[in-house]
Amino acid sequence: MKRLSFEARRAIPFHMKRSLALRTLAPLAAALVLAGCSTTAATPAETAAAQTLEAEPQIASLDDIIAAVDIPYETFTLDNGLTTIVHTDRKSPLVGVTVYYRVGSKHEPRGRTGFAHLFEHIMFTGSENVDNFDIPLEAAGSTGTNGSTSYDRTNYVETVPTGALDLALMMEADRMGYLLGAVTQERLDNQRAVVQNEKRQGDNQPYGLINYQLSEGLLPVGHPYRHSVIGSMADLSAASLLDVREWFTDNYGPNNVVLSLTGDIDAETARPMVERWFGAIPRGPEVEQFDAGPVTLAEPRSDTMTDQVPQVLLVRAWTGPDMQHPDAVPLQVGMYILGGLASSRLDNAMVRGAELATSVSAAYQAYEQIGYAQTYVQVRPDKSQDEAQALLETEIARLIAEGPTQDELDRATTQIASSLVGSLERIGGFGGKGSILAEGLLYTGNADFYRTELERMAQLLPEDVRAAMERWLSRPAYNLAVVPGERTLDGGAMGGWGDEHLTPAPEPDTGVDIEVTRTGPEIPLPTPEPVGELTFPQVERATLSNGIEVVLARRASVPKVSLALTFDAGSVVDPAGQYGTHATMVDLLSEGTTTRSALDIAVKQETLGASLSFDAGSETTAAFLSALSPNLQPSLELLADVVRNPAFAPDAMERVKSQRTAGVAQELSSPAGLANRAFYALVYGETHPYAYASTAGDAEVIGALTREDMVAEHAEWIRPATATITAVGDVTIDELVAALEATLGDWQDPATPVPAKDVDQTLPLANAPRVVVVNRPNSPSSYLVLGRPARIAGWQPGMEALDLANEVIGSGFLSRLNNDLRETKGWTYGIGSSLPNAQGPRTFRIATQVQADRTADSIEVILDQLEAFPASRPVDAVELQRVTDGNVRNLPNRFETNGQVLGALLSNQNAGRDDRYQTLLPQLYSAIDAEDINAAARDYLQPENITIVVVGDRETVEPQLENLDIDVTYVEADSL
Repeated sequence: MKRLSFEARRAIPFHMKRSLALRTLAPLAAALVLAGCSTTAATPAETAAAQTLEAEPQIASLDDIIAAVDIPYETFTLDNGLTTIVHTDRKSPLVGVTVYYRVGSKHEPRGRTGFAHLFEHIMFTGSENVDNFDIPLEAAGSTGTNGSTSYDRTNYVETVPTGALDLALMMEADRMGYLLGAVTQERLDNQRAVVQNEKRQGDNQPYGLINYQLSEGLLPVGHPYRHSVIGSMADLSAASLLDVREWFTDNYGPNNVVLSLTGDIDAETARPMVERWFGAIPRGPEVEQFDAGPVTLAEPRSDTMTDQVPQVLLVRAWTGPDMQHPDAVPLQVGMYILGGLASSRLDNAMVRGAELATSVSAAYQAYEQIGYAQTYVQVRPDKSQDEAQALLETEIARLIAEGPTQDELDRATTQIASSLVGSLERIGGFGGKGSILAEGLLYTGNADFYRTELERMAQLLPEDVRAAMERWLSRPAYNLAVVPGERTLDGGAMGGWGDEHLTPAPEPDTGVDIEVTRTGPEIPLPTPEPVGELTFPQVERATLSNGIEVVLARRASVPKVSLALTFDAGSVVDPAGQYGTHATMVDLLSEGTTTRSALDIAVKQETLGASLSFDAGSETTAAFLSALSPNLQPSLELLADVVRNPAFAPDAMERVKSQRTAGVAQELSSPAGLANRAFYALVYGETHPYAYASTAGDAEVIGALTREDMVAEHAEWIRPATATITAVGDVTIDELVAALEATLGDWQDPATPVPAKDVDQTLPLANAPRVVVVNRPNSPSSYLVLGRPARIAGWQPGMEALDLANEVIGSGFLSRLNNDLRETKGWTYGIGSSLPNAQGPRTFRIATQVQADRTADSIEVILDQLEAFPASRPVDAVELQRVTDGNVRNLPNRFETNGQVLGALLSNQNAGRDDRYQTLLPQLYSAIDAEDINAAARDYLQPENITIVVVGDRETVEPQLENLDIDVTYVEADSL
């Protein structure tokens, strides 16, 4: 991807429960403020409560959910073969532009692995009429443009205001038809460096090398799906300008493309626009397809890999059928039952039952020509690896022998379908309606393939699942154990066809003289049309009879409700030296109530198609509920029971403490985790509530916690006096308040006063810049965190100029830091700066991961950029337009989904802002000028007395840092 880790690159995250989706299923002047955005008084709670609640509604069935999933569309095909899908959704003045090319890593020849992904990056460097692909679109209000590469395809996405659609189509057509005249050796070399740093960044993570090993264990040399999408370092280094030209002409013709336009557009309007911009582009060769089906191993195979990891990880894997195969859907559902559901077989047996594992996961991922069935088990450090392996194999065999129950099948399919309903909120981007339609058409010839999969799910019988799993999982498996120790494999050499040790790396065609000249006509960029007013939903308020405030933004675009029950608590309430106490209590809330076991809670969620999660943030504790609107009442009953009546049972205490201790170990093995633990303690001081509030806590403290500690912590902080309920979705205020009164209205606050939170302590300011190096041997990259107190506390009116100044320097793809370190120098995959929201003192923070041999150089570049803004380089006209008018144009993109609106409301509450704050942003941004931004940078974003944390290999970075005129301290990772 251009900005994110690309698809199919890394293993399924085993430290958290994976949400499975099927592969194609897989946000001050009155004139500027919409009248419907005002905050209105709701019907009093007493009136709502007095309304008689009807009998508990029928739980929505899978058929009901499937009936709600519909993406109507029209298609047309140009004479040159370009196929366009158009789906109309007028809820916002936005159009999702999604372009799928039928070429991915499986089409790469020997010696050129990683080239499809490298070329994806090159597509963003500019075309013959567009020097920079991002600047015009973001100035017009687009989301940041992005792309991703998979085995089967490469895609490009952006969501634009309706008035900027002509611009987006022109730019997509220009790079499809007229790219070669703009691709230079310099641009190729830069993006090659960026991709290699993306590879280093992924390899640098705990367990970061396992996908290479899995592919080599499952598939023979030469199989199109064997080599990794990112490729090997040798092949990336050998890619030449001639390769770029050949790849473009061989694969990027319009006849190999599906263009999806979704949102505020219709086919009658779209067709002439598409014909105007794309019609003259000639057809290209058809992309060659290869035989690439699943492979059955001759016999079971087991390998062991040592790596710098905190726990043993067991992986058991098979290849399987493609996405259209009759067994693909039953395998997806069966693997979800095995290890995807919260109530999965592996969870019940290995996490809750024998307690051999801290986390488990399983999934079936189907591609165009092959699929992968994979299970992951993270073994508890005090348990036997052999016992865990044996139990994993036993549970798989048991599911194959017995099959799932009808109840398991119903819950799995309901959860999968409910997840798809939520994705229908997003018109474009990764996983939105544009991608769902485009992938179906590209892979199967049917844009409605998502419905085909849903209908297959609805017809499944337990025997169908059992039989499919027997056919595919009874075959010899590949087993991989990743155990703690020194890393034994070089990630830089991995990712290719697997025979780099036998075949010398190919040499680039440096001797070929390639003339870079214009190949197409000069075309001016269309001027975007003005954008309309921001459509932020109406906000209503009410108060329950026990005093809990209720906030609702009603949106009926999908039949779902997103709700947050928040408490004014968070990890800052942990006393000094007791870090992890509050978060452990919060994790225990879903582990059993006085009337429900942890399994009961999981089963109830799945039956309802709901999702219930808990988070102990830094300053706020929250219970998040996503529920189907017809099932809101029983979903709220479950939420109320879990929040009000936790059991804190001994077995749950033991299990959760083990999981949280494993989380601490995981954090201490992660470059980012180590950097943040060191940075916040240095900047805030060891005893400030913020010092460790964003970490996993202290393992010894967590291990010593008792049930009495948890009961006391719950009574102090989880109570009506600290609570607020915020909801967004398809429900009226009267319906919501009535349901809440029935489930939470009789919850009474204890007589004890609410403890005071103390986050306003003075920070210990550094006297001079300082560097602290956390030694992490064998790190191919260095993780950097730089920052200092920003001399501001909380949110205050008038701080918008500071937000925009931060956007200029480091927040976003077009920021100065990203342009310098990534796009110009190629030393990082990305960098970002922020001023994280806080009720107390805030910090200015920069984070990036850079190639290890450029650690000191990168620090110098960052410091130079900060010093120059605004002293020698004030904000320029292009930057000013982008962060002011461009942000105004972009506002509809920020509130497309229920989750985005809920996030905005919660942010407003935490900052003490009005519910209507977002509707004021057009005027606020428009009133900001260059001097306002320069003044904010001068006052808050300078590098004096900055703290710099480096997590990397001391042997590599120490000689570099000697050239910095800054004091350096070295510490070992195990000291944090």
